[in-house]
Amino acid sequence: MERTVLRAKTWLIGLAVVASPLMLASLLHAQQAGSPPAAGGDKAAAPAGAAMTPVQRADSAPKGTLKNPYKDSDAAVVESGQKLFFKYGCNGCHGGNGGGGMCPPLTNDTWVYGGDDDTLFRLVAYGSQTLQEKGYTRKGMENVVGPMPQMGQVVQTDDDLWRILAFVRSNYHGAPECKFGCGGQ
Repeated sequence: MERTVLRAKTWLIGLAVVASPLMLASLLHAQQAGSPPAAGGDKAAAPAGAAMTPVQRADSAPKGTLKNPYKDSDAAVVESGQKLFFKYGCNGCHGGNGGGGMCPPLTNDTWVYGGDDDTLFRLVAYGSQTLQEKGYTRKGMENVVGPMPQMGQVVQTDDDLWRILAFVRSNYHGAPECKFGCGGQ
């Protein structure tokens, strides 16, 4: 009984450590955003090439058209992506190098919704529930598949998210032919 209580306390402390930075980042970003959305709830679209939030970028691009401008072989981009991965708390659920934790690993050839740039960008921006509402379906299964939270208002810019995704790709250890999706993924 005492062991069970100790495990429960340890689990709750771990959850608080992971959740606190995410909640804080979300609150800080919402406070920095300041101004309410335009009338009717529409977000004002930034001019092409201008920095946007990940949600703004995903909302402004037709499905299947988002492509990472960065290569996972660019050491400077990968290094900045790694720093952003930690800054935004991605490691709290996916592990330090994306190898998994309480959520799926990002380093193998199982892509739960698909491995292409467009799908991964939208998954992080919208979260898994909104992604499904937009017509995406699960294509792969992992042993640990918690829902992906909406990180598109936490990650400050689309450029930050592209750098994070370049870092994730740089740590890929699955079958080479499945790096961007495999077998219908």
